[in-house]
Amino acid sequence: MPEITLNVNGVDHHLTAADDEMLLYALRDRLNLTGTKYGCGEGQCGACTVLLDGHPTRSCRTRASAAAGRKITTIEGLEGKGHLHAVQQAFLDEEAFQCSYCTPGMIMSAVGLLSSNPKPSDDDIIRGMNGNICRCGTYGRIMAAIRRAAGTRGGSR
Repeated sequence: MPEITLNVNGVDHHLTAADDEMLLYALRDRLNLTGTKYGCGEGQCGACTVLLDGHPTRSCRTRASAAAGRKITTIEGLEGKGHLHAVQQAFLDEEAFQCSYCTPGMIMSAVGLLSSNPKPSDDDIIRGMNGNICRCGTYGRIMAAIRRAAGTRGGSR
């Protein structure tokens, strides 16, 4: 197995990985970063979303070797200097979760969306979050949280 270097949350991790090892398993099973969740295993539910070079990416469908040398951000890497990321705080403020299983993927997709579009319309939010599934159905609160985070970042409500 080849050795790869994964830069996760600003830290380089050297590990050997089989050619078919998915990034999700490298993160969860090898690096003990369990915030990224296994959902469907087919890239359809969004529970496994991480940022790869700033773009929301389904880690269950991304080979670890394809992420080598790129910047990977997980839910654990959003907090900084003792403060939650604006999107994390907005999800708490709006109570945008129920069981919370989908929440890390939702937050990562929202961070990616707001990075590329700091002032999204409701239609932009819906398009940007398409493919992230919440089985509890808290979509209204998720939308409110993203609007709140956009307002925190200079966007409009």
